[in-house]
Amino acid sequence: MPDLGVATADGVLRLTFNRPELLNALTGEMADELAGTIEAATGRDEVRVVVITGTGSAFCAGADISGADAHEHLDVSALDRANRIIRAITSCPKPVVAAVNGVAAGVGCSTALAADLVVAGSSASFLLAFSRIGLMLDGGASLTVAAAVGRARAMRMALLAEPLGAAEAHKVGLVSHLVPDHELASYVDTLAGRLAAGPPLALAASKKAVNAATLAGLDAALERERTGQSVLLRTADAAEGMRAFSERRRPVFRGE
Repeated sequence: MPDLGVATADGVLRLTFNRPELLNALTGEMADELAGTIEAATGRDEVRVVVITGTGSAFCAGADISGADAHEHLDVSALDRANRIIRAITSCPKPVVAAVNGVAAGVGCSTALAADLVVAGSSASFLLAFSRIGLMLDGGASLTVAAAVGRARAMRMALLAEPLGAAEAHKVGLVSHLVPDHELASYVDTLAGRLAAGPPLALAASKKAVNAATLAGLDAALERERTGQSVLLRTADAAEGMRAFSERRRPVFRGE
């Protein structure tokens, strides 16, 4: 199976992150294919709903920064890829469901939270870990998280990089559904089938209206994040954060 599985059946386009050995960390190629496939779904009449999920114990652990030289090749193109994913999900007229089967971190968290319905398995968690490596949150999370759970909780996730477990995420409104892990796949299949059988024009109009009311500032948020992150990517702190991550040690930040 390729790093991103793509399958269509019964009106459901299923996209599956498939790098379980690396917790489905997102490569540039995976990001491009994910965004492009969702964009193309707009014109595919046979697609009525999109489901995004992961293989193994994680949904997606974020961008792949596992290499020792990650700080040297992680640049603004990674931000543009993330922004393309978020725009593809939010602008797609078909309902997009995130089936979160484990940790959703970094851009993986941003991707999940951009979906229209977020179904979390009981062991799922949501983590904006950017500050741990000297970066700021991106992928629209500065807006989508605050829109869902308010400024106070968004600040905790952004500044302290505190993971939010599935039960708490459901309680505070970050996710729409909470199910036991062993029921996640069957529950999402049923939910996707219900959406696929629904009125596509009404669902598209409803999605557009709710997003206009709650995410009207998304483009501005993406651009703010892009500007800020572009600066941070060139700092010594970011280089130190990514080296420390690769070396499995605590980073030492000097504000440089």
